[in-house]
Amino acid sequence: MDEDTAGLFDEPADYYPPSPPPTSQVYTLQSGKTITLHLVGHSPLEAHHLWNGSRIISKHFETHVSEVQGRTVLELGAGAGLPSIVCAILGAEKTVVTDYPDPDLVVNMQKNILGCELIPASNGDAEDSPIIADGYTWGADPTHLLAHLKPVKRDRFDVLILADLLFRHSEHRNMISSIEATMSRKKTSTAYVCFTSYRPWLQHKDLAFFDIARERGFVVEKFLEEKMDRAMFEDDPGDEDVRKTVTGFTLRWPDEKCI
Repeated sequence: MDEDTAGLFDEPADYYPPSPPPTSQVYTLQSGKTITLHLVGHSPLEAHHLWNGSRIISKHFETHVSEVQGRTVLELGAGAGLPSIVCAILGAEKTVVTDYPDPDLVVNMQKNILGCELIPASNGDAEDSPIIADGYTWGADPTHLLAHLKPVKRDRFDVLILADLLFRHSEHRNMISSIEATMSRKKTSTAYVCFTSYRPWLQHKDLAFFDIARERGFVVEKFLEEKMDRAMFEDDPGDEDVRKTVTGFTLRWPDEKCI
């Protein structure tokens, strides 16, 4: 390369704007105690938000403790991991909190776990902890997730949590495949799917998730609807009432598929 043109195509140091710094948000339990959640500064996977779906399903478990107490829990696409942390506090036997296997996301989930003094202490062995973070891609082989259940002598999860994931329409089938591969075949096993249609004009695509679930043989039931005081993204377009509403559905195995 000619000396006169050397570095000509190098991007200047300030070519890209700096990534926003990490932030934190606080969730207040019904007991009045608080959980501080660290969020990554920016994520193309939207993990830098504490989504309303995760807040509402966490509140639901606080008022329906028996749905998670003594049970095994898996959260998909967890971001900061609030529902999983709440489940661990409420006495879940084992909780595995997952998101895309990006090191920053997994480290951040682990940071939130280690920073929460309300989680029951383990004997120092990570696998014996009531909650552990791991990376997972929807639709992939979940063998490494199921391996976390060996200390509690279970082979699958009793409870699955999917909070504010349905806007990723192309991933619906992969999400349901993950539920099929990881949820135990008990009558009481349940996948909780809690979401807001943040783009109201695409709400029919969000709801198509449940059509696929029914096609795969799941029993789908609505169990929750709550309207927030304000929309999460107040300046976004679309029907404000839809953008303020959090809805929850359960997926369960039909009786003939239960063991």
